[in-house]
Amino acid sequence: MKAKIIGEDKDDIGTRVIDNNGTEHQVEMHKDTGEIYAHESEAYSQKPEKRTREESEYGKQARRYAQYYVFLNRGYDTVTPKWKNPVHLQAVRSAIDSMDLEEFEDHFGDLYQQLKSHHDDDTERVLHPPADSQDEDYHLYRKHVYLGLDPLETDLADDARELAAEFGLDLDEHAPTKTPLAGLTDDGLDAWTGFSTELFDRSDEDELAELAEGFYVDTTSELHMAYLDHDGIEQVTTAIEPDREPDARFEEPPVDPGTLEQFQHGLSFDLACQIRDCFVRMGVKPPEKYRILGLGHIAAALAYEEVDFYPDYHAPDEDGAYLSDLDSKYFGDNSLLGSVKSLLN
Repeated sequence: MKAKIIGEDKDDIGTRVIDNNGTEHQVEMHKDTGEIYAHESEAYSQKPEKRTREESEYGKQARRYAQYYVFLNRGYDTVTPKWKNPVHLQAVRSAIDSMDLEEFEDHFGDLYQQLKSHHDDDTERVLHPPADSQDEDYHLYRKHVYLGLDPLETDLADDARELAAEFGLDLDEHAPTKTPLAGLTDDGLDAWTGFSTELFDRSDEDELAELAEGFYVDTTSELHMAYLDHDGIEQVTTAIEPDREPDARFEEPPVDPGTLEQFQHGLSFDLACQIRDCFVRMGVKPPEKYRILGLGHIAAALAYEEVDFYPDYHAPDEDGAYLSDLDSKYFGDNSLLGSVKSLLN
């Protein structure tokens, strides 16, 4: 994949992308949201029904790569959704890896309990099957993760204190890790938002790398689920969560989570697989440490099944060690999961 920025104004930015099939795309997007409002390519039909599955995937790769290219080269938050940005995912992964078991359980104990309840009769369900659920074995349990940033844990602590004071904030008295965004007033949220934005805007590349060390898990959503009803239509239960985009999404089938410590390592590995999927589905070979076999994004696993040029990163080993009996349920020719439309983006 190759790209270059061909134009930019106050609101929008345009790119030219060459996909892995040698085809040129012009992709234009809004800088503040990453929403693509124009995408042209003479080689592929504008009508989806006249494109092959592979041609459609090349087009999607070009769009994803354009958004990521702008993010890397201009710093605009153009990768949508955020939980498909490998930079955000790695920050979440690092934060989870640094947790002790008590903190990990505070954030992910409900997900652990729900998965364990499928394999241990003495463990109570957190969520019970909805009355219209087609099959409990096909539930996908969702948990969103929201990052916070504590600049006091970086080498930029003194600069951050001075800048925070300009916004009426005292970082020593009200540390970021002790100030959950969900509990702030509108004025407080504006102050923290202004401070965070200005801190990033003033930082050069090396300073941004320093700031990355200060990310932590600020909060997580309530546990919720996606499932298929008796008509085969996807339903998603509601959950209380912050009014902002999450930085990561876990979407877990009811597999045995093992011990809590094993589950923590499992979620970290899940994020590594998601990072791999982000690169693969924008047409880029993942960094070597992410060339691993495992289930990350459900949508990517389905794409690996359907698109000839993708490797089977999710496929089980010859002895069925990875997905075993779940493989036929989730990825077989008649898989119910293939009907879950929101996962196919």
